[in-house]
Amino acid sequence: MGISLFFFFLFMRLFAEINGGSQDDECKASRCSHHGPVIRFPFRLKHQPEHCGCPEFELSCSEENRTILELPSSGKLWVEEINYASQEIVVHYSDDCLQRQTPNFNLSASPFQFTNVYRNFSFFNCSESKEESFVFRSIPCSFLSSNPVYVAPSYYALAGVNLSSCRKIFNATLPQNYIYEWDFSMNWSKPMCGNCEAKGNKCQRKKNNSTEPEIKCIDKPAKGAPIDKVVLTEVILGFLHFTFGIFIIFIVYRSNKLKREHRINIQKFLEDYRALKPSRYSYADIKKITNNFKDKLGQGGYGTVYKGKLSNEIFVAVKILDDFKGNGEEFINEVRTMGTIHHVNVVRLLGFCADGYKQALICEFLPNESLDKFIFSAFGNNYSLGWHKLQDIAIGIAKGIEYLHQGCDQRILHLDIKPHNILLDHNFNPKISDFGLAKLCSKEQSLVSMTAARGTMGYIAPEMFSRNYGNVSYKADVYSFGMLLIEMVGGRKNIDATVENTSQAYFPEWLYNHLDQEQEVHIRIEEESDIKIAKKLSIIGLWCIQWYPIDRPSMKIVVGMLEGEEGNLVMPPNPFTSMGQTRTSVRRRKTSIQPKLTAISEIE
Repeated sequence: MGISLFFFFLFMRLFAEINGGSQDDECKASRCSHHGPVIRFPFRLKHQPEHCGCPEFELSCSEENRTILELPSSGKLWVEEINYASQEIVVHYSDDCLQRQTPNFNLSASPFQFTNVYRNFSFFNCSESKEESFVFRSIPCSFLSSNPVYVAPSYYALAGVNLSSCRKIFNATLPQNYIYEWDFSMNWSKPMCGNCEAKGNKCQRKKNNSTEPEIKCIDKPAKGAPIDKVVLTEVILGFLHFTFGIFIIFIVYRSNKLKREHRINIQKFLEDYRALKPSRYSYADIKKITNNFKDKLGQGGYGTVYKGKLSNEIFVAVKILDDFKGNGEEFINEVRTMGTIHHVNVVRLLGFCADGYKQALICEFLPNESLDKFIFSAFGNNYSLGWHKLQDIAIGIAKGIEYLHQGCDQRILHLDIKPHNILLDHNFNPKISDFGLAKLCSKEQSLVSMTAARGTMGYIAPEMFSRNYGNVSYKADVYSFGMLLIEMVGGRKNIDATVENTSQAYFPEWLYNHLDQEQEVHIRIEEESDIKIAKKLSIIGLWCIQWYPIDRPSMKIVVGMLEGEEGNLVMPPNPFTSMGQTRTSVRRRKTSIQPKLTAISEIE
């Protein structure tokens, strides 16, 4: 692979140098527009050097990208076509009125001659309109005041034409079809490049100082002749196309190989997992369950969720995982964690699909959807839940996380606790869902090592970003739960730049300052008991978002705090004085809630 890349870049550089040389060719063919005529010797554009063409054949480009030929004393003409083999050029006047220029039109000072047969025409200025005939025609555009102008071939007898109120203004010798067509053609005799062009060769001017330019015809290279830049460029382009094709094939092969490896890993996991089994379904079963994915419930980070129905009339939520994201780890995490969990506050996995590259999860259907639909509702739906129901929901979430940390054979770190991943059943009982980022570790150990932060911004613990604040442990879930709890209290996102009072932009800090100064919070309070619940949830949330993991309580302690009385709670230290500081710069409390923890590796 490295050798291929070396040759690829080597030939790219060589091609660039050759291509650069061709760009240095000052006399290369050009156009004013994509559909305009090709401009090459004996013609040249004004900005090109004089040796690129002949002085009388100078062209220019208009603002509308039209090709312009300017003749001495005859005005500007639009060039429609140039035939280099027959040495012919087709033009017309820019205002579509060649007849307007007839009195001044003169080709004597130019290298061009009219291509068609010459005829002598007489022009008449009449004060009133006349009947036209084949030999007596009106000019389609006026060029003498407002009176109509007529033209007739001088060699025709005009006795039968009514010329009263008309006077002859001038005679002119013009091409035979001049007065009947808009375009007309001209040709040139010098320089003689027609034979050279007809053979498919290139005509050029020799670089000399003579007033009569000498021309040369560059023949096609004979057999055995040195390869010129054009041929060499084509060879290199062919090689580059071949190399690029091989590179693309390699990428596709490697991608397919990785997909096969991920599929093998999943199959191996499922073989080991067979004894624990939720039901396994084919992809055809999934389509039948979801009625061909008719009812979409939402979009997640790694897939789309649809509503479905099993054969026994049980409604389910079916999550179709995106096969182009991740490496199968999310699927394994979901099945490995949810399949072994049976808790009232954790979504239950009923089945899964691993059919080729198609992967899906079948979970219980929860009709009230996710918690964020209520606490962030613009219509205030969270008011209808009431503070007692919010407290029950908080206790249920805390018990679910405590079960993940302590109630399973192995400790499960969810690492993505947020309102969107808390689903509500018909009685608004909360259930934790979406274990795509989860990690397992031994219950005897406490910490997990990770190479990158996981989770959703706004809920990720500080130690995920910097080890200055401690190692990653189950306390990361405690921090996320604390941020979720404060959002339930405030009924808004913790970080909100749209609020009018800038001091409330970061709600947790605003909340702490009000509680610390024993000020009223006034957050949707309707009854006296609501004040106690709001204050309790706020204090517990602030304990959970302490900046250092060792200062946060475990979820077992959090459950006890939630189920206890508000009067037994004490205000935590200010977590915001530690923001942006390292551990050594902060004065520590004499006692810590948790013992010192040692880091271990995660269980894959």
